Amino acid sequence: MQTLLKIVLSVVIILAATGISRRLPSTAGLIGVMPLVGALVLVWVYLENRGDTRIMHEFTKGAIWGILPTILFYLVALFCFKRQFPLSIVLFASFAVWLAAAFLHQWLLK
Repeated sequence: MQTLLKIVLSVVIILAATGISRRLPSTAGLIGVMPLVGALVLVWVYLENRGDTRIMHEFTKGAIWGILPTILFYLVALFCFKRQFPLSIVLFASFAVWLAAAFLHQWLLK
């Protein structure tokens, strides 16, 4: 049941963001990165680990530092869209930079 609830909430957030994007693209962008998703994951991690504070601390630390690779993802996407690159190139470049930053993130947090 928890898995189904996770799926439904995720789908609702994605549909809301894409639906709003037709009229208010920057608002949809804000919805796409809002802390609601992080808060939901925080609740699931808490429930699945019976509130283990060590796990919660490590998850939160990873999320905070994980913001940096995500910012880089969007900066690369913004740069590529400004130059009118096709979506496939934008996504490839953005994910490549995010992946490199994510590896660095994991290495630094060890």
